[in-house]
Amino acid sequence: MLRELLDARRGEDLDLWARSINPQFVRVLRTIDFDRTWARAEGAYLFDEDGKRYLDMLGGFGMYNVGRNNPRVRAALVEALELETPGMLAMGTTLLPGLLAEQLIELAGGRIERCLFTSTGTEAVEAALKLGRAATKRERVISCEHGFHGLTLGALSANGCPEFTDRFQPLLPGFAQVPFGDLGALEAELRREDVAIFLVEPIQGKGVHLPPDGYLQGAQELCRRYGTLFAVDEVQTGFGRTGRMFAFEHWGLEPDLVPVAKSLSGGYVPVGGLLMSRAVHEAVFDSMEHAVSHGSTFAPNELGMAAGLATLQELRDRRLVEESARLGEKLLKLTRPLVEDFEVASEVRGLGLMWAIEFTEPKSGRTSWRLIERMQKGLFAQLVVVPLFTRHRILTQVAGHNMAVVKVLPPLCLSDEDVEEFAEALHATVKSAQRMPKSLTKFALSAASAGVRR
Repeated sequence: MLRELLDARRGEDLDLWARSINPQFVRVLRTIDFDRTWARAEGAYLFDEDGKRYLDMLGGFGMYNVGRNNPRVRAALVEALELETPGMLAMGTTLLPGLLAEQLIELAGGRIERCLFTSTGTEAVEAALKLGRAATKRERVISCEHGFHGLTLGALSANGCPEFTDRFQPLLPGFAQVPFGDLGALEAELRREDVAIFLVEPIQGKGVHLPPDGYLQGAQELCRRYGTLFAVDEVQTGFGRTGRMFAFEHWGLEPDLVPVAKSLSGGYVPVGGLLMSRAVHEAVFDSMEHAVSHGSTFAPNELGMAAGLATLQELRDRRLVEESARLGEKLLKLTRPLVEDFEVASEVRGLGLMWAIEFTEPKSGRTSWRLIERMQKGLFAQLVVVPLFTRHRILTQVAGHNMAVVKVLPPLCLSDEDVEEFAEALHATVKSAQRMPKSLTKFALSAASAGVRR
């Protein structure tokens, strides 16, 4: 049935989306020439309807750590369906959720002793906010400027990106942001001893900003001192993305709350979770009366749990976490010379396979730079992303609104040849973009006038 339906309507992808889901998004795709009709995907590659292969350096915004259409995860889902497991019992338990929770708790270590499953990352953040406030009997939440924690109302209130928050004011009361990396500003908030949670991304996804030395350790110590829960948002950085299973391991942290999601199911099934300390959990689920103080209809579902178990096994068996660390070092080694080669490239940074390049106004070509930046700040990065896609068939993204930053979050199953292909294509693309030929400048002005937003 499904195959027949797809065959009968093949080629209508963009038009159907425009008519029934989001016409403005389709307008963006067509403006930047990203309007392909996709036929299939495998590992780190996408294939269009003409059979052309594209290197996926975006990975569904970090969903496909074990690769697109991973065979092990697919087989686990098929097996789960064939087993006809009981599924959601509502008033009962099944084995698969406990098995996945057990493994996640063991991997996180430290203070983490309980797991509450969700369907998405923003839902995991919502759970952290709700449970953390109840556990501490405090109302305030502190997060960081430019941090991204989701788009539902509670997570959005902690979101530090004005391009997402401004149009939806007023948000929830009791939320405030401090500069990422500023321990003094954080302590000024925490010393009031009314802050329930400090929520922070270990590496800020918008722009791939790494923390200053000692910042996360210092933030954890301040949280302990003032009775605030330390919540590390690993929705994007978790499951090998940075070369460790969880990014907080790089700094030896022991958070109280850890939202996870994205790649937990290998990209097949919506699934997330809130990992937390026993103290937080027992402060909320403190009696039989409060046994169902929080939950979600489809979490934990059997397919999500089966996919999660298979994903963790795939990460272990193929040593993808170690590969992320190794390939990330290679990617930095191959791309850092761009800063010396091109005055428009100001910094290359990253950890594991979470990588970005930032651009700045060059000494030569200032007029063209200022012209396109006046139309829309950060638009130069689009002059790199679009040719990488259209000329080299490599999918990347602009890292954030008003940022001249290109970011990648590829599947961890990249090959050495893939990394080399990307580095070579990037070098050629930046070289061309720095000259800002008329064709690229014309495109930039067209995109800006069409209102393309990242």
